[in-house]
Amino acid sequence: METGDTTVPIEAVADALAPPTPDGVAPIVLYGGKGGVGKTTMAAATGLTAAMGDLETLVISTDPAHSLGDSFGTSLTSSPSRPYADLPLWAVEIDPGDAVGELGELDGLSTMPGADEAVAVEQLLRYAEDDRFERIVIDTAPTGHTLRLLELPSTIDRLMHTLGAVRDHLGGLFGGADDAGGDLGGRIEELRVLLEDPRRTDFRVVLIPERMSVRESARLLERLESYAIPVQTLVVNRLMTPLEDVPPAVANAVAVPDLEGCAFCAARWAVQRDAIGDATELSGDRTIHRVPLLGGPVEGRPALRVIAHCLA
Repeated sequence: METGDTTVPIEAVADALAPPTPDGVAPIVLYGGKGGVGKTTMAAATGLTAAMGDLETLVISTDPAHSLGDSFGTSLTSSPSRPYADLPLWAVEIDPGDAVGELGELDGLSTMPGADEAVAVEQLLRYAEDDRFERIVIDTAPTGHTLRLLELPSTIDRLMHTLGAVRDHLGGLFGGADDAGGDLGGRIEELRVLLEDPRRTDFRVVLIPERMSVRESARLLERLESYAIPVQTLVVNRLMTPLEDVPPAVANAVAVPDLEGCAFCAARWAVQRDAIGDATELSGDRTIHRVPLLGGPVEGRPALRVIAHCLA
């Protein structure tokens, strides 16, 4: 962005930042929220922070429209790989289409409604149980996918009830389905227990400073509360923050609005200011992080270091 007559690239700002340190949160950090609000960026930056603090870290994307590799500036697959050779950082993009074979032992249940979410559950638990990693950061699919995952136990119950009735009429054609559904339901309950424990999981909701995003986040918080899943942190992303509100260390990388000379900037800031008030009210006693809009692409290690600084 422009600061006087000098252009300061994000890379230069990142180089000047002290290395971020782990923030003492739970070993599993999970980012949720509406699509397009920046969950992937926050997950990548949080993973980078942990790895720069010498924690063996895995960042997982369960979003079908993967962009985690783009955030790290590299290509990722459905097997963990290291985006940066000098850090104890691993990343993986879970692909339900590739992994659906994992449900093969469930006697045809791989085609049931919610099969993709079921695959994600199994994969997430396998990684969460892997002793190699000290910190796991999860970039979830958009809100609807996350809620479907949490609703799977009731979906499976209904499916098993239907299959039981059909089996009674067809003489055991669906033999074994009850055991399969029970196994899958048990794993989903394991994930729910994990999410319910704030000592093990820090669930963070990401939103942008627009009224619709705040409203959807409020609905997500209500649904999570109904599942007894605590949300400890809100992240308000892409703020067109006035310069006096920007962390000094990253000010040169932030897109600061010209509120006096740009009518559009002033109008957008008015919208954001109102949304920030709503988000602050929504946050209650939760931690709230404000992440400014950067003046360049949020891709690669330098940009992630700037985001990590804001999250810290």
